[in-house]
Amino acid sequence: MTAIATTQALTQPASGWGNSSLTLPALGNLDAYISAVNRLPLLSAEEERDYARRLQQNSDLEAAGKLVMSHLRLVVSVSRQYLGYGLPHGDLIQEGNVGLMKAVKRYDPEQGVRLVSYALHWIKAEIHEYILKNWRMVKVATTKAQRKLFFNLRSMKQGFKAGAAEADTHRERLSEHEIGVVAQELKVKREEVIEMETRMSGGDVLLDPSPGDDGEEAYGPIAWLADARHEPTAVLEATQRDLLASEGISEALDALDPRSRRIVAERWLKVNDDGSGGMTLHELAAEYGVSAERIRQIEVAAMKKMRKTLEAYA
Repeated sequence: MTAIATTQALTQPASGWGNSSLTLPALGNLDAYISAVNRLPLLSAEEERDYARRLQQNSDLEAAGKLVMSHLRLVVSVSRQYLGYGLPHGDLIQEGNVGLMKAVKRYDPEQGVRLVSYALHWIKAEIHEYILKNWRMVKVATTKAQRKLFFNLRSMKQGFKAGAAEADTHRERLSEHEIGVVAQELKVKREEVIEMETRMSGGDVLLDPSPGDDGEEAYGPIAWLADARHEPTAVLEATQRDLLASEGISEALDALDPRSRRIVAERWLKVNDDGSGGMTLHELAAEYGVSAERIRQIEVAAMKKMRKTLEAYA
């Protein structure tokens, strides 16, 4: 779905906004779309208030469309500021249009603020969210501080380069002084600046072999990843677990008296063909002629004794 399609969606009735519709000429490409929205008339302050009141009081879709259409050029202007992230301009406009429509729906004309000022926040918020989701395969910014760094670090680095000597313009990483300046200006920690710069300087790496490769020589970076199953410590731990589960449990059971051993086996080790366990406390109590509480006490004492045996065995 393109920015053009987003705007043409305004021609469809919106839920809760009545049944009227708008018409927008079919446009062939992005340049034609931009040229068309730049020719759309602007609204005066009085017209804007009138349309906003009609929308707020009567859910007038036609009024909403007038407000949106007159501010489409604002979305185009804002979206141009984010072309440096390598994402399609049409997609940036599309997301900005979504933000604009959200702003129009929530705009209160009685606050004394023009829609252009109110909508700016919503437009940027939608574009920011789109960039964060699509700039890299793995999201590079999640916290508020990280988002602030992501959208300011690039421009600040360019400012540092512009003010640096010509010999330093090829330097990619920030200096210690520049890191301090960024941290102070954006009110974040130095460590967060360094981490975000590292994230932004990297790129997505395809671990699997590329689709064009074939034959025995085709392999990707995933071939260099370690197999934890053969790591010495993991092998020793697995061997120890196997010993405890077999010889250790057997030795711990041998340390119990026959009654305690049978209670533990029925309660913890027995599994029937239907997946159910062994006998219940009440069933064992009836067999031995004691209370269920007494069986529970024997079970607890037996488990403590088994733990001591297993500790010594390990």
